[in-house]
Amino acid sequence: MSLAAVTPAGFVRRRFRAWWQARLRRSATLLLTQRNIYILPTRAGLLFAATLVTLLIASINYQLNLGYVLTFLLAGSGAVSLQLTHNTLRGLTLHLKPVAPVFAGEAAVLEVVLSSPAGARHGIGLKIESGSGWALTWVDVPAGGQASARVSFVTAARGRHEVPTLSAETRFPLGLFRAWTVWRPAGEVLVYPAPERPPAPLPAARPVPGGTTHSRHLQGSDIEGIRAYRRGDPLKTIFWKKSAKAMQTGGELVSRDTSASAQQELWLDWRACASLPPEQRLSRLAAWVLAAERAHVNYGLTLPGVELPRGQGTVHRRDCLEALALWR
Repeated sequence: MSLAAVTPAGFVRRRFRAWWQARLRRSATLLLTQRNIYILPTRAGLLFAATLVTLLIASINYQLNLGYVLTFLLAGSGAVSLQLTHNTLRGLTLHLKPVAPVFAGEAAVLEVVLSSPAGARHGIGLKIESGSGWALTWVDVPAGGQASARVSFVTAARGRHEVPTLSAETRFPLGLFRAWTVWRPAGEVLVYPAPERPPAPLPAARPVPGGTTHSRHLQGSDIEGIRAYRRGDPLKTIFWKKSAKAMQTGGELVSRDTSASAQQELWLDWRACASLPPEQRLSRLAAWVLAAERAHVNYGLTLPGVELPRGQGTVHRRDCLEALALWR
């Protein structure tokens, strides 16, 4: 926690920001108009104004005509800068793309598409509203076109979370004024449990008396199926071709399920992690899901009140991780 967050001023600022943001309605797309754009002078702008006042006073005291010309010329430039800074945001449209799921502790990336129906927009920065000012992502939007900006935030807890509030700002062209807007995108990010590191070995396959098998013939031997390699498996039972493919993608060795052992099923069971606290159980199960996918084996998932049948592939992996993320 930052020092500003624990000081009285930081506490009041944080509470006011939460109160104000709660009054903003969430929307999938935001059109920037004069009703939702705010503008104030920057430090450079305040120094510029002080300089103008000094020049004006000196010109009056000493009756300097050139001083008047310079003062009003600079004041006109400042007024034009104010209008240009505001116009850089006005008319711009912000749209948030769907957010990909992440594991807890990893950065979730928000991709925002900025569309300009008219002229080009320069020097537009986006950030998480509660983040630091140095975390801005800068982008230029071409005339009549679109540009994408990516901002990220770290999620610490599993589950389904609302996308945080974003802000867009610009100081174009002279840096004398800062125009900004605050946006609460209507979106969610799904956070999976952080996989256990290093992962524990996969559990042993569960024997299923009388279970059905599907025999197929490969290279002269009867193969009932494949499973993750277990310590003690004979070398002749290792499925080298499939193991090579799995290890290229970070997977493990894969063994053949012969007719003697084919009636076994791999289940990732909540009860197999009984020695761990609940959140660490979910982390271990998430690591097992990833390991089983790398090994290209069929597996099922069992949680209290939830059972996903055996399967394999991207959809099955997503369903298992989603069940772990949302389990209560």
